[in-house]
Amino acid sequence: MTLLAIEWGAVAVKAGQFILSFSIIVVLHEMGHFLPARWFKCRVEKFYLFFNPWFSLFKKKIGETEYGIGWVPFGGYVKISGMVDESMDKEQLKQPPQPWEFRSKPAWQRLIIMVGGVVVNLILGFFIYAMMLWQWGDSYIPSNKVTYGIATDSLARSIGLRDGDIITGLDGQYIDKFSKIPLEVILRDRKTFNVNRDGQQIDIAIPDDFAGKLISHKAVRFISVRVPFDGVDSVYGLAQKADIRVGDKIISVNGIETPFFNTFQEEIVRNREKNVDLVIVRGADTLHKSVVLGKEGLGVKYDPPVEKYFDVKKLSYSFLSAIPAGFNKSVETLESYWLQLKLLFSKKVKTSDSLGSVLTIGSMFSSKWDWESFWGLTAFFSLVLALMNILPIPGLDGGHALFTIYEIVTGRKPSDKFMEYAQMIGMILLLGIMAYALGLDIFRLFK
Repeated sequence: MTLLAIEWGAVAVKAGQFILSFSIIVVLHEMGHFLPARWFKCRVEKFYLFFNPWFSLFKKKIGETEYGIGWVPFGGYVKISGMVDESMDKEQLKQPPQPWEFRSKPAWQRLIIMVGGVVVNLILGFFIYAMMLWQWGDSYIPSNKVTYGIATDSLARSIGLRDGDIITGLDGQYIDKFSKIPLEVILRDRKTFNVNRDGQQIDIAIPDDFAGKLISHKAVRFISVRVPFDGVDSVYGLAQKADIRVGDKIISVNGIETPFFNTFQEEIVRNREKNVDLVIVRGADTLHKSVVLGKEGLGVKYDPPVEKYFDVKKLSYSFLSAIPAGFNKSVETLESYWLQLKLLFSKKVKTSDSLGSVLTIGSMFSSKWDWESFWGLTAFFSLVLALMNILPIPGLDGGHALFTIYEIVTGRKPSDKFMEYAQMIGMILLLGIMAYALGLDIFRLFK
């Protein structure tokens, strides 16, 4: 990979969406700590979007609180007087407790302040999903309406699946939304594909190591809906030089018929940097072209007309009906991510294959500004942040909450010295994981 090969315009759009999305999530998360702290008359010294070691991009003091924007876009923080947090302000803790300090408040108030950020992120994720369903509704291809069967990659074929198979169920259970089938296989330890092949019902066993292979090869879409290849939608690069035009129907590559787009894609990939013979239908004419492919392939794009070929199920929601639907979608999202975390700590998946940093997160955004996609990812990351933050790890909100619950149950408050050490260990652990994840992403980028 070279710097010249990177599409910097697309990178800028992704980065812009990432920064805006996480600014919304982080500001509202910190507001979840800030507001109850003020309600319980704690002094809040700082409220920051992003971290600001050594200097700030912007800061302004209003009343007792300094509001600012840091230059390290990895999160944000509120600094509450008398609280052991990321600032590791030990000098303040050496002084006698003051009435406005966090450590002077009753345990139940401290617990509310601690979990406030998580609660706000849960509400934000649910609210966005509900509003998206109200605005855009939902649509999907039912599994029993996949007219032309599935398109498979090499991993899917390695366990016995074939192009054209129709998946009727997993372990005897019908999955209505086709797009859910890959995640069901990865996350729920499914054992069998139930398949209709040429009118015959057969079962295909799913090996125990299959989920690990899918994650290792980043092959979440190991199966997809097979779509007829109707004609080229746009051309660029080599295709333009070879006089391939919009609307051309490429019916074979090196004698291999390509009635479906996945077959065409596979033949182009298989023959990169080789000479290929293309048979093209253009209107009433049939053309033959000989082209030497480059590393980037042929240079054609195809946007399948899904509604032309499939009975797409469309769901519309009123404002009131979108509320429970948004709640259900939030629960499904949290459950799915929790299963991913469990899989991460199982022996089936290598941590290095599934761990990613802000580079991985940023790459998930669309290369074109798409508000529906943007809000969907913002809701997802807000819920993920809530789940991650409530984990009982020192340095996270869940760690602080755990110690406070222990105090409420036992009546014994952990000492400030213990909290300092716990915070230090947690911060070292979290920073180590972040550095490791960033290193993995940089390695993948240049690999």
